[in-house]
Parts: sequence; structure tokens; C-alpha cells
Amino acid sequence: MKNDRLIRFIECFVPTHTCNLRCHYCYIAQQNLFNKKIARISHSLDEIKRAFSFERLGGACLINFCAGGETLLSSDILPIVRALLECGHYVMVVTNGVLTNRFEEVEAFPPELRQRLMFKFSFHYLELKRLNILPQFAENVNRMRRARCSVTVEITPSDELIPYVEEVKKFSLENFGAVCHVTIARDDRTDDIHHLSKHSFEEYQKIWGTFGSTLFDFKKSIFYHKRREFCCAGLWSFWVNLESGETHQCYFSESIGNLYDLSKPLHFKPVGYCCEQPHCYNGHAFLTLGDIPQLRTPTYAEVRERRCSDGTTWLQPEFRAFVSQKLGDNNPPVEWRDKARSAARKLKGKLREVLRE
Repeated sequence: MKNDRLIRFIECFVPTHTCNLRCHYCYIAQQNLFNKKIARISHSLDEIKRAFSFERLGGACLINFCAGGETLLSSDILPIVRALLECGHYVMVVTNGVLTNRFEEVEAFPPELRQRLMFKFSFHYLELKRLNILPQFAENVNRMRRARCSVTVEITPSDELIPYVEEVKKFSLENFGAVCHVTIARDDRTDDIHHLSKHSFEEYQKIWGTFGSTLFDFKKSIFYHKRREFCCAGLWSFWVNLESGETHQCYFSESIGNLYDLSKPLHFKPVGYCCEQPHCYNGHAFLTLGDIPQLRTPTYAEVRERRCSDGTTWLQPEFRAFVSQKLGDNNPPVEWRDKARSAARKLKGKLREVLRE
């Protein structure tokens, strides 16, 4: 088994803002962002390979593909995924698991590429049940398991789903070998990014904690907690728009360049003490991978893994080993000068706020 060193985590946004499902808790629907447009990526595979090369990024990266709607609606995505696997990266794809032809395409990938690929199956139980395609979803999950890809199955806990909790657990055990993971539904219409439920957060935790999900356990521990520590997002991880190449430290932060402008290096610089988000709502990735080195967390493998009733696991050995690493173990420590500059920048920002008042 290879022992690749994890150098960076890349959150790769696919600009598709439509979906083949219509879930009531959808973040895009909440903000009326559906535009029925499927992403077409104008860059050649050769250009994309050069933009994501080891030389440009510093080594092997964990790259997550996620769209505003369904990631795999665009026929451009899997050829790009394959190209980045051929570069030596490890790739994750968020999908609703409905498009069988896409998974058939993955089956044709060479085995050495599939073992560095993970599918994060979003389990939209009520919508799949309404459309009578639950068996199709389950078969696609197991198709990828048989192909030796890593998988994880996670459900968005909505109030409408509460009467079906035991039914969901039973279906999961029978079809995936283990109970699905649970995430946290968020209300992106709120400034503080609240959980999306009529129940208090304490009640919400009691209801959904019965799934025994390490993903849910970690997410609930950081939800509503403002991060004030020094964060290395922008240095060890970044966000990029797959079409435009626009690259930022994190979701809502400073630009560090354009990934496709090969005439200029990316200006990696940490968010530091200047994170403006109310809480790190996707910290199950950024924080478990180690963007805040001093924060003790489980590994990313630990919040994604499930051991099945037959003794198998959802993660393949090579993928598990890669996402069991922390970014800080494979990157130079942050210099005290960078921390001092970030602290000064934070102080200046607070001073400006006081003067405006």
C-alpha cells in the first residue's frame, strides 16, 4: 500500500445550480439559487492537470468536488476526476447517488485510481422514497463498494424525517451494512447559520444522536462555536471554482489568486485569527484534517468510517490511511511573524469597528 503524504485539502466548487431531486431542506432552494444550468467546464484536461499539478500545489492533495445542485449532472466532472486521480491526488465526490450511468463509467476506471476515490452519498430518504428509487440508490452505493471505491452514506436530519428514523436505520443496515451517518441541516438564510429545525439544538441532538454517528457527534461539538484560534485555511487548504479558477482561502475570505493562471503562483496565506464566519459549519473536514493544529479533533477517517455487520468497512485501506493524516504533520509550522501579522490585522479591524460606532 502506498503511503502518500497529505499536503493540502481543496474544496472544489462545481457551478451546477440545479438538481434531479427536490428536497425541502436544500440549501440552494432556500436561497432561490436554482437556475437550471449544468456546469460545462471550458478548460482542457491537460490545462486542469497542469493547474492541479504536484509542482503547483506542493504534493498530494485531498480534493472534494461538490456542486450547488447535483455534482454528477455535468458530464464534464468524471473525466476531470479521473485526470486528477492520474495526477496522484485523492478525490471525493458529493452525489445524490441517482445517476447510475455515471457509476458505470467509474467502474471502467483502473483499479489503482478507484482506490483513491471516495463517493460521499447524500441519502435523501424521503425524496428517494417518493420517487420509488431507493433500490436504485442502494445498488449504486454497493456498486461503488464492489468497485473498491471508498464510500460514505450520510443523511440530512430534517423534522419531516423524524417519524421515519427507525425505518431509515433498518434500510441502512440491510443495504449498506451499517447505519448511515448524520450531518446537520443548516439554515443559510440566517446570519448566524442556525440549524434548520423547529426543535432546539439540545432536542435536535437527542433525536439524531441515536444514529451513533461520529460525523454528527463531531459536527454538533463545533456547531455554534466561533473559531478564534489561528487557522491555516488559505495556507494548507483552499476553495476553488472549477470553471473560473477563482481561488480563495476558504468559502468567504480573501482571494489567493487564480488556479488556472499558470503565469502566477498562488499566494498561499492563512486566514489566521481573521475568520469572519459565525462558526466552522464544515469543520468536519477542515478541522479534522488539521487547519487549526492546536485543536484536538478526530481524524477525517474517523468521522467518515463505518464498520459493517460482515466485518468490511466503508473506507478502503489506502484512502483511509491518507485521510487519517493531519495537514500540520506534512507542512512546515507557521512562523511567529505570520501569527503576529494576523493578530495585528484582527486588532485593526476591531479598531475600525469601534471608530465607526
